[in-house]
Amino acid sequence: MRTPLYLSHFTAASCLGAGQAATLAALQAGRSGLAPCDFDDVSLATFTGKVEGVDDILLPQHLSAYDCRNNRLAQLGLDRDGFAAAVRAAADRLGAARIGVFLGTSTSGIYETEVAYRHRDPATGALPPDLVYRGSHNPYSLSAYVREALGLQGPAVSVSTACSSSGKVFNSAWRMIEAGLIDAAVVGGVDSLCLTTLYGFNSLDVLSNAPCRPFDAARNGISIGEGAAFALLQRLPADVPAGALLLRGVGESSDAHHMSAPHPEGAGARMAMAQALEMAGAEAGDVDYVNLHGTATPANDAAEGKALAAVFGERGVPCSSTKGATGHALGAAGGLEAVISALSLQHGMAWAGVNTDDLDATIPVDYVLENRPQPTRLVLSNSFGFGGTNCSVLLGRAA
Repeated sequence: MRTPLYLSHFTAASCLGAGQAATLAALQAGRSGLAPCDFDDVSLATFTGKVEGVDDILLPQHLSAYDCRNNRLAQLGLDRDGFAAAVRAAADRLGAARIGVFLGTSTSGIYETEVAYRHRDPATGALPPDLVYRGSHNPYSLSAYVREALGLQGPAVSVSTACSSSGKVFNSAWRMIEAGLIDAAVVGGVDSLCLTTLYGFNSLDVLSNAPCRPFDAARNGISIGEGAAFALLQRLPADVPAGALLLRGVGESSDAHHMSAPHPEGAGARMAMAQALEMAGAEAGDVDYVNLHGTATPANDAAEGKALAAVFGERGVPCSSTKGATGHALGAAGGLEAVISALSLQHGMAWAGVNTDDLDATIPVDYVLENRPQPTRLVLSNSFGFGGTNCSVLLGRAA
């Protein structure tokens, strides 16, 4: 059992809106932010969760080398809920070198390379000279940008393990804090829409032609979203405020069953959930709500349902996927859904699975179709990625 960490501040930006208040209002209203895809010149019959205002963001002049859509989305998130100010205050107290940055992303600023590719030199095929790979396409660009934007000097790491990326960063930061290398960490993730993911998932025939319907009997694929999510983790203070949010456990596994399909029995997912509980010294019956990975593909939802039943018993815990509201933010999904789980703890709510109407009767889970007010002390958030890389994050409230 590990000593919990204090999750003192958090924020997010998604198609539901930017900041806690906008996100909470959409969740409480059961509103989806998915809309017909109008990104770039994409010609696909699908829905996306695009964040408004990203292209209007201007990065600070001294950080112009990091200018890309992904880092503009990161800045949109950092500017909400006083998050950047809270991090700077922590740096003043602890020292800028004692705060690390651990962020997940799957595509980073690849969109800039896609745009540059369209403008290759017609004679040589060379990419335009204004493409700065280090500040855009490179996955480290995100963590480097956030580190500099916040004035931090601690270690900075980008994790790119597909859709589990911004779940795994919670454990990366925790290990660094336990090792005594840092005293606090900015964790989360950012992923933005790009052509590679839209056409790539379409080539796999897993894009839904309607807003995605997790755990629905007629589910037929994902809706790609984008988002930025950040949390500030700190060592547990001596006087923990009542009701304070805590990071209680993180479970990680790699079942390596298939490059893109989950283990049909959810073996890796089951291990990740069980490990998170064990780390917290908690029992399955202590968990009040599970935010499912729930991508709305037939194989993923069925496998996760089996894993959930194996850990919690059939219909043993209220659960839902909020991807019907936000879309699948890929490398940012874990961070975004950790924020949604934190809101669940703060407001005593198991969130409704938006867009799901006719539950798949073959999946034995207690799937929440309407917002369910309830006492909420422990929430588990699942993020499972391609290649069998799995992560479960357990958040709780201090007594």
